[in-house]
Amino acid sequence: MATVRDLYDILGIGREASAEEIRKAYRKLARELHPDVSDDPAAEERFKEVTGAYEILSDPDRRARYDRFGAVGPGGEPFTDLQDIFDMFFGGSFDPFGGTRRRRGRRSPTRRGEDLAVTVRLSFEEAAFGVRREIEVERLAVCDRCLGNGAEPGTAPMACRTCGGTGEVQDVRRSVFGTLMTSSPCRTCGGTGQEIPDKCERCFGRGRIQEPAMVTVDIPAGVGDGMELRVGGSGHAGVAGGPAGELYVALQVDPSSAFERRGQDLFTVLDISTTQAALGATVTVSTLDGDETVKVDAGTESGTVARLRGKGIPNLNRRGRGDLYVTLHVVTPTELSRDERQLYERLAELRGEDPRRPADGSLRRPEY
Repeated sequence: MATVRDLYDILGIGREASAEEIRKAYRKLARELHPDVSDDPAAEERFKEVTGAYEILSDPDRRARYDRFGAVGPGGEPFTDLQDIFDMFFGGSFDPFGGTRRRRGRRSPTRRGEDLAVTVRLSFEEAAFGVRREIEVERLAVCDRCLGNGAEPGTAPMACRTCGGTGEVQDVRRSVFGTLMTSSPCRTCGGTGQEIPDKCERCFGRGRIQEPAMVTVDIPAGVGDGMELRVGGSGHAGVAGGPAGELYVALQVDPSSAFERRGQDLFTVLDISTTQAALGATVTVSTLDGDETVKVDAGTESGTVARLRGKGIPNLNRRGRGDLYVTLHVVTPTELSRDERQLYERLAELRGEDPRRPADGSLRRPEY
């Protein structure tokens, strides 16, 4: 078992150091490690060690005792906790920011309830415009037989006979340095300071019972897949009158077959014919709010994007909406009637195009 660090090593000095050298070493380290100066998370703990070492080594009597016995505890066993050394020399838990720390008092039996987590599945439209959902959860509720105190009606909890209601037990050890007193939570009452001689028949002394409950959740407009909502006070009931926990609702949104969502904007593709692209037209496109019209200019090329402002997803918790971007896709017909083919051939003739010949006017055999 490893022993704690030597107090001289903590200050970075030798055992023959004078009182002035001890003081200078401490002041140098204290300026570097003080929590108000250093951003290092470990600095506060190091500052406590340095201060404790200085308090012992700067006192001639304490230094003499330390030099004689070192870090040896009761029974001649070496300490593995530096705080135990400080406790021996200062008669209590050492705190460099205020002398000795107060001992823990009775632990309150009141405790906040645990949190709950559920997953809710939404359609694309429900996520866009919001929806109210009734969610069934299994949670711990206050026992209606004992009203949460864990005792049978007509009886009541009593002070723990092991710790006397303090919630902790103390252990006194004697050593050559004096009396060392430590405390720990009482195992009988779990630190609450209370015993229940006649436990409730329904909750068996726990004060809470498992039961289903319906929770109403208002899901705001504009939420997205993977978001999480917090519903305060809808988790497990607290212990001994403590506040209830929270309910966390994870949202799972179904994808849309018509739209792709990017933030609050939507994207879709609209097929138009070659004649609509060439001559221009007014076409209909589906949006979250219903059908809207889009003007196609004459000579529109495939891939042209039309923007419909305010037809996207509502902004979450604020006014306004995203936009809908419509990509126009010119569809080339693959099956032509005789009349349609004649019309296309006539158009090619008018444009000086021969669909049977390459663009440079020559016929070539493919080379293999």
